[in-house]
Amino acid sequence: MQKTSKQSSKLLKLIILALLGTISLVLFFLNFPLPFLPGYLKIDFSEVPAIMAGLIFSPIAGIIVVAIKNLLYLAISGAVDPIGVAANFLAGLMFVVPVSMIYHKFKKGTKSVVSGLITGTIIMAVGMSVLNYFVILPAYGWFMGWEMTDQVIWASVMAGVLPFNIIKGIVVALLFVPVFIKMRRWIEQKQVSLT
Repeated sequence: MQKTSKQSSKLLKLIILALLGTISLVLFFLNFPLPFLPGYLKIDFSEVPAIMAGLIFSPIAGIIVVAIKNLLYLAISGAVDPIGVAANFLAGLMFVVPVSMIYHKFKKGTKSVVSGLITGTIIMAVGMSVLNYFVILPAYGWFMGWEMTDQVIWASVMAGVLPFNIIKGIVVALLFVPVFIKMRRWIEQKQVSLT
C-alpha cells in the first residue's frame, strides 16, 4: 500500500510539473516589449509557474518547469534560435532557483519569497549581463554573421540586458507577491499532501 501511494504521489508530481511547464509556455507567448529598450527584449511572466513549482516542491522542480517550457518552445519554433532559448533557460534558472532556495531554507512565508525575488533579480541581472558580454552576444554575432565589437557588446549589455533584467525581475515580483499571498494556503496544503 505504501509503495502504491508513493508511486501515485510521484505521478501526481510529474503531472503538476508538466502542467506548470505548459502554462509557463503559454505565458511565454504573452509577452510585451518595453518602449525604451531593444525590441527583442520582451517581458513575460513564464517564470511564475516555475517559482510556484519551486515553492511547492524544491529548486529542482523549478528548474524542471523552466526546462519543459524551453523544450516545448524549441519543439514548436523548430529551433530557429537555440542561443535565445539557452539564454532564456539560464535567465530562468538564475531567477527561480534563489527564490525557491531562500523560501525552503528560511521561514516559509511572504518575507522569504520577497527576499528570494530580490536576490533572484540581482543574480539574474548581473549573471545575464556577464553571460551576454562574454558568451551570448558574441555567439549571436558569430551565428548571425554580425560584426560585434567590444563597444557594441558593452553598450548592448549596459543599455539593454542589465536594465531589462532588473525591470523584468521587479515586474514579475510585483505580480508574484500578491499571487503568493492569495495562494499561500494552497501551496502549503500541496507541500503537505505531496510529501
